[in-house]
Formats: sequence, C-alpha cells, structure tokens
Amino acid sequence: MIWRCVSFILLAAALSSCSILKKLCPCAAKVPADPLAAFQARAAKYHSVVTVPTFETTPDAVRATVDKTIADGNAMLDSIGQLKPGEVNFVNTIRQLDDLGYLVQQASDRLGLIEQTSTNAAVRDAATDAIKKLSDWSVGTDYREDVYAAVKAFAATQPVLEGEDKKLFDETLRDYRRAGLDLPKDQRDEVEKLRKQLTALETDFENNVTKATKALKFTKAELEGVPEDFLSQQGIKTGDDEYTLKANITFHYIMVEDNAKLEATRQKMIVAQCNLAREENIPLLQKILVLRDDIAHRLGYASFADYATETRMVKNAATAIAFLENLKTGLQPKFDAELEEFRQLKIKETGDANTKIFVWDWRYFANDLKKTKYNVDAEQLRVYFPMNRVLDGLFTIYQRIFSLKFERVEAPYKWIGDLQLYTVSDKKTGEPLGLFYLDMFPREGKYNHFAQFGIIEGKLLPDGRYQRPVCALVCNFPPPQPDKPSLMSHDEVETIFHEFGHAMHTILTRAKYSRFSGTSVPQDFVEAPSQMLENWPWDKTVLDSFAADYRDPKKKIPQDILNQLKASRLATEGTFYRRQLSFALMDLTLHTQIHATNADDVLPLSNKILSDVSLPVPPDTAFVAYFGHIIGYGAGYYGYAWADAIAADMATVFEKSPDGYFDKTVGMRMRNEIYSVGDSRDINVSIEKFLGRERSLEPFLKKIGVN
Repeated sequence: MIWRCVSFILLAAALSSCSILKKLCPCAAKVPADPLAAFQARAAKYHSVVTVPTFETTPDAVRATVDKTIADGNAMLDSIGQLKPGEVNFVNTIRQLDDLGYLVQQASDRLGLIEQTSTNAAVRDAATDAIKKLSDWSVGTDYREDVYAAVKAFAATQPVLEGEDKKLFDETLRDYRRAGLDLPKDQRDEVEKLRKQLTALETDFENNVTKATKALKFTKAELEGVPEDFLSQQGIKTGDDEYTLKANITFHYIMVEDNAKLEATRQKMIVAQCNLAREENIPLLQKILVLRDDIAHRLGYASFADYATETRMVKNAATAIAFLENLKTGLQPKFDAELEEFRQLKIKETGDANTKIFVWDWRYFANDLKKTKYNVDAEQLRVYFPMNRVLDGLFTIYQRIFSLKFERVEAPYKWIGDLQLYTVSDKKTGEPLGLFYLDMFPREGKYNHFAQFGIIEGKLLPDGRYQRPVCALVCNFPPPQPDKPSLMSHDEVETIFHEFGHAMHTILTRAKYSRFSGTSVPQDFVEAPSQMLENWPWDKTVLDSFAADYRDPKKKIPQDILNQLKASRLATEGTFYRRQLSFALMDLTLHTQIHATNADDVLPLSNKILSDVSLPVPPDTAFVAYFGHIIGYGAGYYGYAWADAIAADMATVFEKSPDGYFDKTVGMRMRNEIYSVGDSRDINVSIEKFLGRERSLEPFLKKIGVN
C-alpha cells in the first residue's frame, strides 16, 4: 500500500498521488568517518543530491514548516502570475508549477509521516492541523487567475513539445480543467470552497482511523486455540486470568480470527474492529461523499467515480464496475463451494447440521481447512520466518535481481529507538540512488497497518542535479520476545515483499518531473509491481535462500509443505477475492449512488453491498468507518484487483526466464521499463515493454481458480 496525505488536483497530481554488513574501504584514511556523509559525497560525483530529511519534533516546528512552505509557494506563484504574455515559456510556467508541487509535496509527505508515526501526541495533532492548512492553501493555488492566465498564454503559443515535457504540459492543462477553471468565476469559486471543505474532512477521517483503539479483555478459556506464544507476549497477559487484545492492531485481530475456537470470541473481536471510529467517521463520511458528488457534478461528471477514474487506466466507473461484476460472477461457483466446505468443518466441530458460516467464521475455518485437509498450520510455520533472516533474504534477492547494494547506516534522527536507515546504490557503478527507513513494530498512536510512505520524491532540480528519493516502510509486525525473535507468518512475509516493492518503485526512479516520479503512476497500476513480488515467497528456491527454523537453521520448509500451502491458498481464493470485491464494489457504489438527498444511506448501503458480495457483516456494525482506503483510494479500491491481474501476468515473465525469480536480466528489465520511468510515459507502453507482448488476463484467472 502507498500512503498519501493530501487530496487536491493540480498539486495532488504533482504530489501523487525493510542487516547488511558494511564493506569498508581498505584505504581507511581516505574514508569519511560518517558512512552517510560519504554516501552523500559520492552522489555529488553523479550530479545527484541525497538529502537526509529533517523532521519536525515540536508543534511549533510543525507550524513553522507550513507557514514557510506557504510563503515560499506564494512567491513561486507570484513569479508566474507576474509574467507578461511575451515572457512565458515552458520553464517559467509549466515546469515552475511542477517545482511548486515538489516543494509542497516534501512538506506534506514529511508531515504525513510525522502524523502517523510520532511518539508525541501533541506533535501528531499539530501535524494533522498543519496538513489541513496546507491542503486548504493548495486547493486555492489552483484558482490563481493570474497563474492560469500565464499558463493559457503559454498554451496559446502552441508549443512543440515531446516526451515527458509534452506529457507534463498536457496533464497540467487537463488538471486545470478538472479543477473547474473553464467554468464561470462564480461557479469555480464555489468548487474551490467545496474542495477546501473536503480536504479538511478527509484529513480528519484518516486521523480518526489511526487514533481509533479498542482493548478487549478475555479469559484463557475464551482464547482456546490462540497460540500460547502469542498470549505470552509482553502486554497481553494483564491479570491472573485476563488477556488484553486490541482490535485495532492487525496481528492481534488476525490471531484471534484465525485461531480462537470459541465462536463468541471471534465474533466479539470482529464486531469491535467493525465499529472502530464509528461515531466520529460515519458523519464525516456522509459529508465527504456528498461533497465529492457535488464537486463532480459541478465539473460536469456523472459521478465522483467517473471523475476519479478519468485519469486512471480504467478511464470510467462503468468499466471498473463491469470488471468487478464479471469477476464476482466468475467466482460464484468457487465461493459457494468453499463456504460449503467451511460449513462442513463447522458441522463437524459443533454437531449442528443446520449451522451457517458467518463473517467471523471464514478465517478460522479457512485456517482449519489448511490444517485438516492440507496439513498446514500457519502458526507453526512462523519458526521459519524470524524477521531479521527474512529481511536479510529479501535484501539479498532484491539486490541481485535489480543490481543494487543496500548498506545500513546510523540515522541522524530517530522518531523511535529501533528505527533503521539504509542507503541504496547501483551495484555495478556505485551510484547512490536513495535512502529507506524501516519502522517495524506497533505502538500507541502509530499507523496501524502496513504501507510505504514517500518522504522525498525523485526529481530533476532546476540546477540540473537529480534529487534522489527517500522513503519509509511503516509496518506492524509481531515484536521480538525475551526468549525468541520476531516471528513472521507466511502472509506477513508476503506483505514485506510487497511493501518493499513500493520502496524500490520510489527509489529507482529516473523521471524528470515529480508528478511522474516513482509510485506516482495511475492508481489502478501502482500496486501491480508490488503485488507481482508477492509471488517470490511461494517459490521453494527463494524460500530456501532465507527461510529456516530459527532454533535449527539447517531445517528448511519441506517441499511437500509448500505444495500443500499453495493448494490451501487456491482452496480459499474464492472467499478471499469475494471479500476484496465487496470492498471495491462498496467503494464504487457509494461514489456513484450517494447524493445530498440520501446521505443517511451511507451505512446501510455499504453494509448491504458488503453482505451481498461477501459474507453478511455483523449486525449493527460500521466497517466503512474504519475503511481508510475510502479516502486515499476513493472510487479506486477496484485497483487492487485490476492491478493484481496485471501483476499475475508480469510474474510469468520471471517464471519463464532461465533463472526464474532470481533472473537478473528480467529484473533489470523491470527496473528500467517499470520502476525507472514511473509515469513519464503511458503506463500501457511500460507494461507491454516489460512483457514483450500484449497483456493477458489468463494468468490471473488461473491464479484465483476461475475458468
């Protein structure tokens, strides 16, 4: 997942939107004492800049950053607005706007990370307020008539542009149209006002999701089936017969849903999670959806979904909905068969021949199916995945296939004590390419899922040097225990391979402009390169390169266990994907059917779609209130399935290569044709250049078991 924190048009387009030993030079006297400083000095030889972010640590510093960003931004806008028609050119209008977007993006991305990771609640709150202020100002920049007049004057010269320059020019004009600049002034003033209201509400919604917490207390008997290793973790056993679990911590939630034998325990946990942020976010979501719909209609679109999809691969809401509906229908026989198999397991466990499968049952009986039919116990597999070995293995693989070198360095500033910082350079040339941070474990007030956060995006600077990117992986893996390391599930290994793919996408960019840099690609493609990399942990050769029992590293995962794991995955893909489709169809339905006259239908309509497409939601719950994707991925959650179809196709290129998932030639093609170019050309061209052919849906359908 890619985390974004602002939502506006011109600047949004410009802003859009995991131990390796260090090798020391034998000439020690010539090496700077600080490896990070040496890395930065080496970058200068390549006409590049590596900037170590400076993070605000007090509320006053946060506020000062926003004020300075706005002042500097206004000065840049003034310089464009003061141009006379005969003075305009590409550099002082179109490129200057991209420079402005980059200025704002650096501030907003850094503040967004602070808001989601700072250990200081006052700083987090100040960052939330700052993002609101910055977003409000950013919306207003779209409506500077003097700036738009300069852009129109340049367009009137009918410039002959090529490649990335032409794409930047065309999309800048498109974004002004999408902001309403072609409307009469009174109408575009109203759109501006509505968009400012919208950005503030969206920031509040996302912040409420991060803040939401719910601690549940259970007895040992109520947690029968939950692994003892988990229950013995620090902070979970809070009394003689009391265990406190948090519905907002993903691995707490999944541990209960996968393993708790008592149905009432599973139900209690899912109901708690489905009601997180309910009171705060349902009223906000009603206002957000109405505002989005109103803005879209004022701009001439049939719905916000049509507005949002215009700039994506799918192009319109009807195509996205048809794609999802076709998948839903194709999965129906498999979905029905899987639910019946789960039901038979429940009958065997409960003795009730008339029992039904509820939404709090599917994870438990899918896990039971893996154990009983496929002899796979996901929790028992954790011993093969100590986090540090997984990271070392992942680093080795990514360094090999993408011809890179990672080195750990000391971070000048750490927002948490166990924060890690790594440099990335080209293995062959030594060219510095960027930096990434790792923030791996859960804590109070921290973003509670898994995502890559951009901090500094790649861009060709006005002086001709290239700014290399910086990003952070913010994760919530099980923390280490006094008697054992952090042990990951196989699903969590998939997750880190995925998220680190986003980091590669960010760091390996060569795009000239910030709006095309790294992961700033169409939203329904952005997950594809990372979803493709989820295939690596399913390959025996890949796993044998790092997965080993932490108690006896000679013990590897047996081939028959991996085969059974694959079979068990296929046996539950129908349930998994119907759940994903329920989120996507809910998202699109809300963004096509909610208007000012029926805002009260947001909760019942969302629950109806979820229940119709997947398993019925628990009564009197509000899953959508905790569904953060509806903000950053508004009318775009379909993109996960859309991108997964592309990812499955892309993975076949590695699978058919001489060295499989270790193939360096294919890896470099991925780096050069997908990662490096970002969105600097039509994404369809990039996909076909990597594939060497037209796209195919067949690998995806095969993966999910649809004929």
